[in-house]
Amino acid sequence: MERKQLIDYYEKTRFDYRVAWLDRANPAIHFGYYDEKARVHKDALFRLNEVMADLASIGPECRVLDAGCGLGASALWLAKNRGAQVTGINLVSGQVSAASKLAGKNGLEGLLQFVQADYHQTPFPDESFEVVWACESLCHSPDKRAFYREAFRVLRPGGRLVMAEYIRSARPLDLKREALLADWLSGWAIPDIDTPEEHSSNALEAGFAGIEIKDVTAHTRVSHRNLYKHGRKWWRLGQALTAIGIRSRIEKGNHRGAIRQFEALEEKAWFYGLGLAKKAENV
Repeated sequence: MERKQLIDYYEKTRFDYRVAWLDRANPAIHFGYYDEKARVHKDALFRLNEVMADLASIGPECRVLDAGCGLGASALWLAKNRGAQVTGINLVSGQVSAASKLAGKNGLEGLLQFVQADYHQTPFPDESFEVVWACESLCHSPDKRAFYREAFRVLRPGGRLVMAEYIRSARPLDLKREALLADWLSGWAIPDIDTPEEHSSNALEAGFAGIEIKDVTAHTRVSHRNLYKHGRKWWRLGQALTAIGIRSRIEKGNHRGAIRQFEALEEKAWFYGLGLAKKAENV
């Protein structure tokens, strides 16, 4: 996936995300996490941050690299609720600017910084962070091996890579499920998603002791279904607006992806996973 395609996707789908997903109190664009502590959308968006932070043992003054930081929502939560020092990186300049403004608005410039950078090749020295955080961002990588190598490089000994990610059930799948996946992923500027075994192989090759991936789809299914319903409801209008040139091809693909992600999930082509990889203390 070319950088330009990814940047164009996020720049041209801002309206869709704002209308269909973003909460005023939390500009997160991930699926969230539903459980007894989070039963509605806005709470689920915050809850995923909490679950990931607990998994990675993020505490005060922990140095975190948010790799693919979006609009800065997770970084803001980590600074506010854990006292972490977070550096967010993103290829999309508009999102970097928005995240920086969010930090300033909340008086957290001392804990947060946002930089336009590529998570395959960051500008940071070796062993700069205790945690690398990747919340639904690794999927956009055309070279996931390179991501794992870079995460390992910038982590200090004993550091953790924590991720929330779309995980392929198998490779290959049957033709129907491969087609569903391709239709969804292409609409969301995602080149492909990996199986648990592929993630494990990439992590081991990079130097990690391995990666544990847990299927938590039971906690995200509400979001997948809600997005699907929203996409179906507005599909005909979206098609009409595309036909007369009001909506772009990219917006149409994003809308289609909202439908296909749930159809592919129901066909068990993928699942939503939480992953943790650790760098040894004695590296």
